[in-house]
Amino acid sequence: MPRFFIDVPPVSDTVTLTGEDARHLSRSLRMKEGEAVTVSDQQGTDYRCTIRELGQDHVLLYIEDAVPCHTEPSVRVRLYQALAKSDKFEWIVQKAVELGVSEIIPVYTARCVSVPDQKSMRKKEQRYQKIALEAAKQSGRGIIPQVKESVSFQDAISGMLADDLPLLFYEGGGEALSALVRQEYRTISILIGPEGGFSEEEVRCALLQGVHAATLGSRILRCETAPVCALSVIMYQTGNLS
Repeated sequence: MPRFFIDVPPVSDTVTLTGEDARHLSRSLRMKEGEAVTVSDQQGTDYRCTIRELGQDHVLLYIEDAVPCHTEPSVRVRLYQALAKSDKFEWIVQKAVELGVSEIIPVYTARCVSVPDQKSMRKKEQRYQKIALEAAKQSGRGIIPQVKESVSFQDAISGMLADDLPLLFYEGGGEALSALVRQEYRTISILIGPEGGFSEEEVRCALLQGVHAATLGSRILRCETAPVCALSVIMYQTGNLS
């Protein structure tokens, strides 16, 4: 069933879609009056609707039922991902959203292969957010995970320390996720390095400030594989992937 997002809960028994959502529903999906769609208010409720009216620039939906959204994980995971080549980062955004990430924060690290200028990065962030939106719709998410502005390595560490469990995944060794992740954790942040990995100074800096070094096994994973693996294990360990 097609899924759309609204910014605030509806105040009546109807919802009106406009702009790109309305065009997508009527022109791309070619849906008709009487067909069913789901609308999420991004606050924990899904609304099962039927199409009542198809206009030139709007679609009027009638709310048949409101039900709790059961697709959001119990743990809030923020992905701090070192900048990678654009196609790799786009893939990371898509898969991370499908797996239940709550936020994605691009990070500048010492060994980043791709370091775009500020103007280019703003355009990339807009594209990443669009990819996150489409992935959220496709996977039935109850929220649209946000792709935040890029931050420095130190700012990333500072942000991570606010969560229950801050993790840096390091090919040089660390603790297994089975020993680190507990079901009662509600906020976890994970930091994944670029194609060239973290520098020893970056790792030392993170550990001194209270970030835990974690490992994903003896094999060296690509920068686009590591976040998918880490998120999958975390979701399993916290009971959100059975």
